Amino acid sequence: MGPMPQQQPPAPTSVSVVIPVYNEAATVQTLVERVVGVPLPAGLRRQVILVDDCSTDGSAAKLDELPRLHPQVEFVVVHKTINQGKGAALRDGFARATGDIVIVQDADLEYDPADYPKLLAPILDDKADVVYGSRFIGEPHRVQYFWHMLGNKFLTTLSNMFTNLNLTDMEVCYKVFRREVLQRIRLKCNRFGFEPEVTAKIARLRPRLRIYEVGVAYYGRSYEEGKKITWKDGVKAILAIVWYGLKD
Repeated sequence: MGPMPQQQPPAPTSVSVVIPVYNEAATVQTLVERVVGVPLPAGLRRQVILVDDCSTDGSAAKLDELPRLHPQVEFVVVHKTINQGKGAALRDGFARATGDIVIVQDADLEYDPADYPKLLAPILDDKADVVYGSRFIGEPHRVQYFWHMLGNKFLTTLSNMFTNLNLTDMEVCYKVFRREVLQRIRLKCNRFGFEPEVTAKIARLRPRLRIYEVGVAYYGRSYEEGKKITWKDGVKAILAIVWYGLKD
């Protein structure tokens, strides 16, 4: 007898969008309007999970208004009492996700939810278990800092050396998972080390996951517009890549 055919996962019927929020009062309502307004393929239901990471600029009050403004959408709003960072906020959001597919979305308008259909397509077509966006493969982007671009490519190359993946943009916000993938890994990093940690841990799963990349639009903010990542975060990312590349 030959090997048993691998059981195909059931077709997804719902999507959870997890949005960590820290001091994004100026952008979060516009962002959520785009998230709830983009048509989803195949009539997928959507759940929007907003995790306020102890903002101090009025973001929390704006989040509480959103379920009333968009009653047709299922919202989950989480208010943290201690600022712990993006990784911790995402873990809180993932724990509340009920969708078959989970999308990570930043709240700062640098990424466009209009890209959801093409991000979802490889999973809906049963070609992928995980989809990464990429800012470096052909989609429109705002011309920004050279050193940020170079730093992102260096971090991605270093990560690829440990994971044996061939990603072009490990640090990208847009990461899309079958929910059962997230349930199989234990995430620990609280802050911006989430990106190398989740990449290292999905690369280790066996049987090997099917990971796709698709180009996404990117409209990077300047520091004057509120960009938060600095060179210190880059150093921490290097340490995280090495740490999670060597340890679970």
